[in-house]
Formats: sequence, C-alpha cells, structure tokens
Amino acid sequence: MLKYTEKIRETAKRLLAEEKVDVFIGYRKGTVPMMNEPLLVNHPDKVDPLYWDNFCGLNLCNYLTKRTDKIGIVANGCNSRNIVTHIIENQIKRDQLYIVGIPCEGMIDHRAVVRAVKFKEILDVHQDGAEFTVKGHNFEETFEKAKFLQSNCAVCTHRNPVIHDEMLGDPVDEQTDVNPYSDVEKIEGMDPEKKQGFFTRLISRCIRCYACRNSCPLCYCPTCFVDESAPQWVGKSIDPTDTMTFHFLRAYHCAGRCTDCGACERVCPMSISMRQFTKKLNKDTQELFSWEAGLDPEKRPPLDVYQPDDYNDFIK
Repeated sequence: MLKYTEKIRETAKRLLAEEKVDVFIGYRKGTVPMMNEPLLVNHPDKVDPLYWDNFCGLNLCNYLTKRTDKIGIVANGCNSRNIVTHIIENQIKRDQLYIVGIPCEGMIDHRAVVRAVKFKEILDVHQDGAEFTVKGHNFEETFEKAKFLQSNCAVCTHRNPVIHDEMLGDPVDEQTDVNPYSDVEKIEGMDPEKKQGFFTRLISRCIRCYACRNSCPLCYCPTCFVDESAPQWVGKSIDPTDTMTFHFLRAYHCAGRCTDCGACERVCPMSISMRQFTKKLNKDTQELFSWEAGLDPEKRPPLDVYQPDDYNDFIK
C-alpha cells in the first residue's frame, strides 16, 4: 500500500500544475499513529504531506458535498461507491471530479492493534508487505495485516474503484468466498426478545456524541433530524429510548445508500458496532431489489423509483 504514496503525490502535483483541478483531496499521516487524516491540497508545491497506507479509513466524500470547484480525489472501493452515490443524489457533478483510483486490500483496525499490545502506548507503525510492526516504550511487535482488518474490510466484495479517471495500480482480486451478512443472519435467527436485548446492549454505551453521523458521507442534511426543534423528533438526552430512536432513524436514512465503508465504527469513541443497523438494510435491499449502493451512477436507488413488479408481499 505504501507504494501508492509517491504515485499520489506525483498525480496530485501534475493535476494541480496543469490546472485540471483546483483542489486535490487525499490523506496525510495523523499526529497519532494509525489515525491518518483527510488533507485538501490547492497548490503543486504542497503535495508532499499526501500519504497512503492501511490506516486511511475515513471516507473522503464528506468533503465533496455542494462544492463548485474542480476536484481531484483519491478513491478506493468504498470511496468510489460513495462518489457514485453523491453523483446520483446531486451533491456533486461528475464533470467536476478527477477520480484517482487505488486498489485496496483493506484497512487495519487500530483498536484491534491496541488490544493486541495490551493497551500499551504505540508511538510508531511501520508497514512491510503483508506485515506491520508497532513500536512503543520497551516493546516492538510484528503482526499479519490480514488478521487485523476492519470488520467491513474483511468481508468487502468491492475492493477496486467502481469509477475512476485513472488507476494508480493493477486491480486486486475481489473476495468471492466471504458472506458479508453472516452476523446479520445470526441476529435474524433470534426471537424478538433476544433481538431487543441485543440492540439494547449494543447502544447502551452510546454517549450521543454524533461522531458516527459526522463521519458518515451520507449525512449531509443541512439540519439533522436530531437537531430539529419544531417539531422535536427525538430528545437530546442519553435516555435509552432517545438513543435507540437516533440509531434506528439514522440507519433508515441510509437504507439503500450505505456502502459499508466503516467510517462510523472507526470514529466511535465507545467502539459500538452500529453497522449492525445499516447492514440489515443493505441485506434487505440486495435480496428484495438486487441493489447494492454506489455501483452505477446511471441507476436510481430502489427507494427512489416505483416499478409495477416491485416486491409487494408486505401489503395485506
């Protein structure tokens, strides 16, 4: 993955110098190990901080909404699918974008790494092929990358960009031997009381910081429903009912739109697996409408169209 860093810098410098784009959106190394940050570059001489490795887990499409300039952007599989969704939803125009595609083999789960070193402070991370090494005071450990992937990356079936203007590497093999919904199927097999208990426990640690909402590229409403005061749809306390209402309604707003990029879980300070909400809806839209979000900018999402042969068994 590190091999793409120089290619990204060269491409960004060329695009800015030739004035093909006004700004280039990518990543830079964060001030904290394993936490890379989004970076917007507007001059050819400022591209050196651009960086790419297996810790670029935040979705860059948050920085596309309603822009009017010409934009270059780094896009792996999930970023590219969100770009498609933004184009479909008129948040950005295709001709504004120069998409630099990067094949992706998954991002590393920083929390899993911290657990593996027994919560010792990590001061440096070095990647070498399929392995990575973490260092801190009086310790150094090497791990296999494949064993520490984010949960969404471990079951991703769209690792290559679905839309791009140029690719910086050869496409990687897509995963065909994974079941992305095995955890959802387990929950579906529970009786109603167990399901209620599962989701109650899932969100019991939520502190309503809205980091999941703020990191989600789909949450671009000018006023979120939780911030409405007339009418007030949901309270702002951490009362379990208010908290559950927030998570359920946010998930429904993402129905047929979520690309399972994992940004929401990556930023959650309480390590809540809120993808359990959106993955169920992804599974339903795939089974009922043969739809996966963000694959084709020419196709409308299932909740945006009506067909006479739609699935109607829910009507009695």
